[in-house]
Amino acid sequence: MKRSYHLWLLAFFITAGSAVFQRMTGPSYPKQYVTLLDGKAIEVVLERAHGGASDHPVSVVTNNAAISGRVEWKRYNTDDPVMSVPMTINSGTLTALLPQQPPAGKLHYTVFLTDGKQTFSASTVIRFRGDVPAAVLIVHIAAMFFGMLFSARTGLEVFAQNPSLKRLTYMTFAVITFGGMIMGPLVLKYAFNEWWTGFPFGNDITDNKTLIAFLGWLTAVVALLRSKDSKRWILAAAVITLIVFLIPHSLWGTELDYTTMQTK
Repeated sequence: MKRSYHLWLLAFFITAGSAVFQRMTGPSYPKQYVTLLDGKAIEVVLERAHGGASDHPVSVVTNNAAISGRVEWKRYNTDDPVMSVPMTINSGTLTALLPQQPPAGKLHYTVFLTDGKQTFSASTVIRFRGDVPAAVLIVHIAAMFFGMLFSARTGLEVFAQNPSLKRLTYMTFAVITFGGMIMGPLVLKYAFNEWWTGFPFGNDITDNKTLIAFLGWLTAVVALLRSKDSKRWILAAAVITLIVFLIPHSLWGTELDYTTMQTK
């Protein structure tokens, strides 16, 4: 009982650590800067993802009317002219709006701030998506987290003196199948109006790494049923799942081709 508790605790730390790493290294994680203008430190946060049918507000808290700003933007990977929007100040916050784009549309934008003597600028790319119902998103995220948790725990069980792998393997496969292969496409449909953009229809890394984890645990289940030495297959599935979970979320994600208005 004590051994099981320690292995679950270790599996939790592995899962939480990989989730934080994946989140902070992903292309949807905001870019953060601190600059000094008019003698005051100003924090600038550039969001890189926007959900829903609204325009995206670019906001910077300055609490200083002497600081002004503007936002320049253009559609990503196009020859469009650069548009410039002045930032308006209200209650100490400078704000400008980026126009809402179709699902998977991207804008490259740059924020300029100045106090009349010094100028700060920072750029990034933001991707728009449709509105995903909170319940659907929460269930998907929770299922994927628990899928990784069960995967790590099952992989650690392989090293036990008398491992009990059958139940853990089945549970891992079931949770990853539900979270990745059922809830994942549902989230994608809401966000980008596509059910699947990974192999063989596209190169979306998020879909592909989910598929790899699913196939890894499917192989482990088959090995459990047919092989006398299933431990190596189960361990391989756990290691593969950890590796794919470390890959940043939304890397090479679904993108709208503005020339055809089709996602790629």
